[in-house]
Amino acid sequence: MEWDKKIASVVDAVLADYHQDRDIDRLESFRNPDKDAIIDIIDKLRRIVFPGYFRDKNYRSYNSRNQLSVLLEDTMINLTHQIALVFESTGESAETAKTHAEEVCMAFFGALPQVRAMVQTDLQAAYDGDPAATGMAEIIFAYPGLFAITVYRLAHVLYTLNVPMLPRIMTEHAHSITGIDLHPGATVGEYFFIDHGTGIVVGETTVIGKNVKIYQGVTLGGLSTRGGQSLRGKRRHPTIEDNVTIYANASILGGDTVIGRDCVIGANSFITQSVPPCTTVTIKNQELQLKTRPGCCE
Repeated sequence: MEWDKKIASVVDAVLADYHQDRDIDRLESFRNPDKDAIIDIIDKLRRIVFPGYFRDKNYRSYNSRNQLSVLLEDTMINLTHQIALVFESTGESAETAKTHAEEVCMAFFGALPQVRAMVQTDLQAAYDGDPAATGMAEIIFAYPGLFAITVYRLAHVLYTLNVPMLPRIMTEHAHSITGIDLHPGATVGEYFFIDHGTGIVVGETTVIGKNVKIYQGVTLGGLSTRGGQSLRGKRRHPTIEDNVTIYANASILGGDTVIGRDCVIGANSFITQSVPPCTTVTIKNQELQLKTRPGCCE
């Protein structure tokens, strides 16, 4: 009983702490989006984007139309509910949020053929750009870059439809799995290839053209975030024009920074000013010193 009293006292103390009217004290758990539900929606959307590669093993269907109908209806219902919850959290009434969410959801699913067309170009870019790739199936199943890009492209549609919060939850889920941080607000052209991928950061206002290839550790970021919320809505991240390759651990920063078409940015470069088209940027090699350790090879 002594232990029960100690637990009860802790419960009372925590409950009392909940009543301080802070952001972290909100108790309306069922009026906020469900992260687990959103992750499940991502998995279902991936099955829609890549039919035949990912499927629900718990049921069978005699034809693809029936299977797609069931999958689409389930995904649409759940996504509409999550979007409605987000709209409610911004102050819309439950009825208005539901109607708004239904309209947005229909627009989102109407854009899926265009999303799939873009993902096909990303898949092709990965195959063309990586001699280690043995085929398209390997890239779809195994490449973290394609997964992160696919989730980004889906989330970007919701972002352009002015859905708060959900797009970021989606891309941060991909970030947690792949180590690739693609903000859903970034604008990314077709044939985008991320090789290896871990540690990549692409900021919200980044603009990336066609046929761009980036390697692990690359940052397309802002020069400073000291301005905090006063910087909201301003260009903070660079523009990368068509046919640019950016090698590992390069940092390109600033909203006024433009990397011209057909540039090659070498590994470990730190760039805060524009680079003209058809330029190769490299860091001069540091001098290597080799010393034989006495007695090591005797």
